Amino acid sequence: MPLRMNTDKARILLADDHAILRAGLKLLLDAQPDMEVVGEASNGARALAMAEELHPDLILLDLTMPGLGGLDVLRSLKDIAPGSRVLVLTMHDDKSYLQQALALGAAGYVVKKAVDSELLNAIRAVMRGEKYVHSAMMDKLLTLDTAEPPAVAASSGGTDRWASLSNRELDVLRLVALGHTNSEIADQLALSVKTVETYRARGMEKLGLSTRAQLVRDALAQGILDDE
Repeated sequence: MPLRMNTDKARILLADDHAILRAGLKLLLDAQPDMEVVGEASNGARALAMAEELHPDLILLDLTMPGLGGLDVLRSLKDIAPGSRVLVLTMHDDKSYLQQALALGAAGYVVKKAVDSELLNAIRAVMRGEKYVHSAMMDKLLTLDTAEPPAVAASSGGTDRWASLSNRELDVLRLVALGHTNSEIADQLALSVKTVETYRARGMEKLGLSTRAQLVRDALAQGILDDE
């Protein structure tokens, strides 16, 4: 583990694929008397390598990155850097992503549209050992989703429905549920974007689902996203 020169400051690792955003965050955080950015990662694999090398106090983690997505990073961090707290900073304001992130051990969840002051408050709260959820997301967490029809109940042939998927359909839908875009899935599976779209549509039809949020809930209920 590297020497820690400024023990009064929270040592923060930034994990986000947008260089301009990272630069802005670094300026903001380094200007704080109790924070310092000790590393930057532009993809999930690099985030894990730097977390293992630096053992930061806090990792500011995006969910959608090239290659290994943020939710997969969260799974691995429990073994690689168990002492590092994770604050998710993401564009996803869907309740399902929030629930997954918290279930995987994230200490907080902030959407990128939050103002700077809220992000700083979130970091300080997490460093105090508290949980922090963006106020707009907390409303979603506490409010039943009545605008969207529920996914097909897991007890109604849920396992059979998933078993009806081809291996490729299962691969694609699992990555969709983990927050990857069609383009990222195409890169990972060495497929064209059009082929990914076909597998995705066909798989969703077999499962009787119409939205990503429904897919996430159904995949969680069936254990599709459980650690291997």
